Amino acid sequence: MQLKSFLDRKMAALAAVLLGGMLFGSLAGAFFAFTRDLPQIRALEEYTPSAVTRIYSADNQLLAELYAERRDPVRLADMPDHLKQALITTEDRKFYSHGGVDLKGIARAIVRDIQAGEFVEGASTITQQLTKTLFLTNKKTITRKIKEAILAFQLERRYTKDEILALYLNQVYFGSGAYGVESAARLFFGKRVGELDLPECALIAGMPKAPSRYSPLVNLDLAIRRRNIVLKQMLVTGLLTQQQYQAAANSPVRLANRVPANQAAPYFVAYIKPQLEEAVGEFQLYKGGLTVFTTLNSRLQQAAHEAGSKGLDRLRQRMHRNRVANLNPEYALVALDGASGGILAMVGGRDYAQSPFNRATDAYRQPGSAFKPLVYAKAIEKGYSQDRLILDAPVVYQQGAANKPWQPQNYSKDFKGEITLRRALSLSKNIPAVRLIEALGPPAVIDFARRAGIQAPLQSNLSLALGTSETTLLELTAAYAVFPNGGHHIKPFGVTAIADASGQILWKNTRQKKVAMRRGAAAIMTDMLVSVVREGTGRQARTLGRNVAGKTGTTNAYRDALFVGFSPTLTAGVWVGRDDGGPLGRGETGARAALPIWIDFFRAVFQDDTVAYFDRPDNIRRRYLHPKTGKTADTPFPGAVPALFRATHP
Repeated sequence: MQLKSFLDRKMAALAAVLLGGMLFGSLAGAFFAFTRDLPQIRALEEYTPSAVTRIYSADNQLLAELYAERRDPVRLADMPDHLKQALITTEDRKFYSHGGVDLKGIARAIVRDIQAGEFVEGASTITQQLTKTLFLTNKKTITRKIKEAILAFQLERRYTKDEILALYLNQVYFGSGAYGVESAARLFFGKRVGELDLPECALIAGMPKAPSRYSPLVNLDLAIRRRNIVLKQMLVTGLLTQQQYQAAANSPVRLANRVPANQAAPYFVAYIKPQLEEAVGEFQLYKGGLTVFTTLNSRLQQAAHEAGSKGLDRLRQRMHRNRVANLNPEYALVALDGASGGILAMVGGRDYAQSPFNRATDAYRQPGSAFKPLVYAKAIEKGYSQDRLILDAPVVYQQGAANKPWQPQNYSKDFKGEITLRRALSLSKNIPAVRLIEALGPPAVIDFARRAGIQAPLQSNLSLALGTSETTLLELTAAYAVFPNGGHHIKPFGVTAIADASGQILWKNTRQKKVAMRRGAAAIMTDMLVSVVREGTGRQARTLGRNVAGKTGTTNAYRDALFVGFSPTLTAGVWVGRDDGGPLGRGETGARAALPIWIDFFRAVFQDDTVAYFDRPDNIRRRYLHPKTGKTADTPFPGAVPALFRATHP
């Protein structure tokens, strides 16, 4: 009996050992199963959060910030005590005493979850929330909660409480795209985090619980109610006096001005984004904390906005008086640096928020008479001179396979008979331009346009001289820049360099420059466009009192109005029109609708610009020309104007 009892005890003990071993093995197996795919905590020591890429103008003004998740890490010591206190009081009052997991809180949450039949209470500590933010998903499962707890224990063993709190405050999501307290402070209040006052600290501290609901940009009333709950908790725990609580709870919320950083040049920023992505890749661009240096001049960009807004206001008033049905005209302006080809200003429309379509780079519209200088440039390149006579008289052409008659008309409805090339261009006569392209051949003009940078499809017909083939304002403006640039075409660009977070240059622009026409021919063509300002359709620009040249452009039924022109150092183009292709109203020519915007812009250009002169090479001489008769002489005579000719000109 005693032996049997002894054996029973032995067997029970053995069974207990085996059962304990199995239980231990199961727990150990479960532990390793949960931990084998957990991220290594040591990786935190090499963890680099995605950073903000900033785009700057040439004069060091911030144009835009690009980021996948906006983060601006700061030291814990640079954060207000009220912020740290508010967060701990609200999210995890036992933060400095627990080991990463609040066991009592978990037990309480489990009971409530069982009663509800679903997850209704999380009981996560700040440490657990950090592990979820850095390593896990938001999916509510038992497996994730176990992993979260294990990671929290590991974090607590390796890092101090202050280090964990700093990581949390720099990583947690605060809504509306802001990750970390510095980004939240800048986004919501336009301040650095160290500048936040008590009510601002309480508002931010209350947001991690439900950032999409408590963001003041989403629901300000709800954000204020949440802020006041946080303040109440600080009062209850003795962190605030009754007076401090009342003052903070009654404090109004003063949010930062919600003007986006890139409002100054939104079309320009959108224009260069694809180029940046191609240069460094999307990951680097949106997460690498790069610095992008651009060609944009913030003063000229502002001048472009102001000139365009003023010009459109005047135009809308006229449209209203003329009872034009659609009072929503648009405009575009682009300005290029003569020496480099850098884009100094770019406006693609009156309001980027309403329409991000960039009319400076993506709108293909007929340039009208603004295309004529490319025809005349080919003639000058071929050896024609300004005093050459061409007939301005009615003409009919048979065009197409059906030989349908086409009779070009002058806008002025009159005819001048024989007229010099200089005067024909300055007065923007259509018939002489058509006769000229007939003599040169449309393919020859297209060839020159290609060398000048026009890449848009061009129809090889006589009406090309009148600007019936569509192109973009940027291409046309770059083509005009050939004339003051000594015959060189420089491809427009907006980005000069890209640097990484340490300041090392990752990418640098290489200027693309090529010869489009001879220097002497470019100087003569410039002089002919000076005549448009001095003697022709662009005479309003004489009010600038500076060396400028350019050409007006108007399309049928006043659908498009343009002026493209230049000083010795800068070329700019202005387009005005309607997106639906409808008319602007009778008489709304390039000289009336577009040129005033161009003039207002150039007034700003000349504010700090020294007087410069157009290029004149040694093989080009100045003579005097009577623009009506074509008579030339080496000395002034009645009715003559100074004009440039080749040295071999008789």
